[in-house]
Order: sequence, then C-alpha cells, then structure tokens
Amino acid sequence: MNLNNLTLFLRIVEKGSLAAAGRELGLSATTVSERLAVLEAYYGVTLLNRTTRAISLTEEGRTLLDGARLVLSEAEELDSRVRLGAETLSGPIRVSATIDLGRTTIQPVIDEFIAENPQITIELLLADGYINIVDEGIDIAVRFGTLNDSTLRARTLSENHRVVCASPDYIERYGTPVKPSDLEKHNCLLMRFGRELDNVWNFCDGVKDVQVSVTGNRIANDGRLVHDWCIEGHGIALKSLWDVGADIQTGNLVRLLEEYSPPPSSIQMLFPPSRTQPRRVRELAKKLVEAFER
Repeated sequence: MNLNNLTLFLRIVEKGSLAAAGRELGLSATTVSERLAVLEAYYGVTLLNRTTRAISLTEEGRTLLDGARLVLSEAEELDSRVRLGAETLSGPIRVSATIDLGRTTIQPVIDEFIAENPQITIELLLADGYINIVDEGIDIAVRFGTLNDSTLRARTLSENHRVVCASPDYIERYGTPVKPSDLEKHNCLLMRFGRELDNVWNFCDGVKDVQVSVTGNRIANDGRLVHDWCIEGHGIALKSLWDVGADIQTGNLVRLLEEYSPPPSSIQMLFPPSRTQPRRVRELAKKLVEAFER
C-alpha cells in the first residue's frame, strides 16, 4: 500500500475531481488516473464512480476514505515524533463548531493550544447548520443538542440552557412579554437550521410544557447575526446562555420569561467513528473539556 496514493485518493474526494486533485499535487491528469487505477487494482474494487460531471464514492471507497484519514494522520504523527521529539505535537486538526460558540468559547481554546504547540495547524469551520463530519474530514465537532447519527462518537461537554432575551431598547419600545403566549404579538428573530425553521419555541412553567409559534421579519442561518440583531433592538431572540450570558451580565440584553424555562439540551463534542485518534486530536479534545468545565 502506497501512502502517496492514499493521499491522492483523499485529495480527489476532497476536491471533487481528479483534475483538481492533480493541480493541487502538481500531477498530470494521466498520472492521477494511473495512480487511482493502481490503488483500485491493489484492493480489487472500484473506489469511485466517475462520470463526465462528477465523482461519487462507492461503499468500498467510503470505507477506504475513513481508514486512509486515520492511517495518514498516524503516519504524520509518527514522523513528527521521530523528527521533533516524542513530546512535540504537530500536524493539522479540523474543528467544526456553531458560529457563536466557536467565537466565544472554542476560539480562545484554539489560540491557547496553538501557542503551546506551534507545530499544530487548526482549521476552524464555523456553521450553524448540519455538517457531515465524516465527509468533511472533521476531527472534532462541537454542537448543541443530542446526537442523531449513531455511527459517531460523542462526549457531553455541558448542559445548554436557552433563554429568551431582548435589548433594553426593544423592551422600552414594545414592552415586556409576561407569559410565552405574549411572544405571538412580538417580532421574534428566527434561526434556520438547514430546511428547518426554529419558529416553535418550547417552555415549561414548572407544571406543564407550553409551545408557542412565533413570527418575525428577520430570519438567518447564522447565530451571530441573530445575536447582533437582538443587541440592536430588532426583536426577541431565543439563544443559548453560552452565547448571550455575557451580554445579559453587562445589561446589553435582558433575560425575559425567566419563570418559563425552555427545556435544557446539551453541548456535545463529536468524533468520527474510527476507534483511535491522533494524539494531537486527543490533546485538543482534553483542552476543550477543561474549558467547558471552567
């Protein structure tokens, strides 16, 4: 098995074409095709379905993709430990997080981790919508809510409490809702997660659960934008306390409907389904756990 051919295979999948992978690695189209053919001949299977417009992974190709990422990552770590010393961490890490959480909590951990390990390269990908961490080659993903994909491994970092909040200016102009149903008369700032619009807000008054369908004139798939709109007084938002806690403390935002708490969820750290991780990924994961514990 040639590690260079595995690297080429990864590039083809990541770039979406043989030509693009060849350009990045400085290889001709003929060389790329020949080396892919060698890899398929070695395993005796077809790894990619190829048409004139696109490529797609076969089931065997998907299995090889997962394994190749692990093998290449471990080979790179071994090379670094031999050249730089056993205690030195080096190499790339790809991290995915929601936008607000990535900026407020994940970024400081990454800054500290790189300062301690200058041979590390971290790519932080911020998005509030769904992301396939296997297809995107993500090493660590931090997400709100429960795990839907049973093939992934997960570790709960913290409880996630959501709060209803608005700016003092908005409250002065439009008044304070005193019960969840009052939100139907207010302009609410809504999040879209892929195809799902988060316009049904759940509450509990200590006895029974309450659902309210809310509306508003501003919708975004970016939690930071909803946060900024709320600060600017454009409406009422339902946000994670991790995102707006500091603003509530400073008075930039006011917490509303405190006696009607939205049900808590969790913040989870997700990993691809492979059993082992490079040491650099394990050490960054440990740093993230410590940060949330603090």
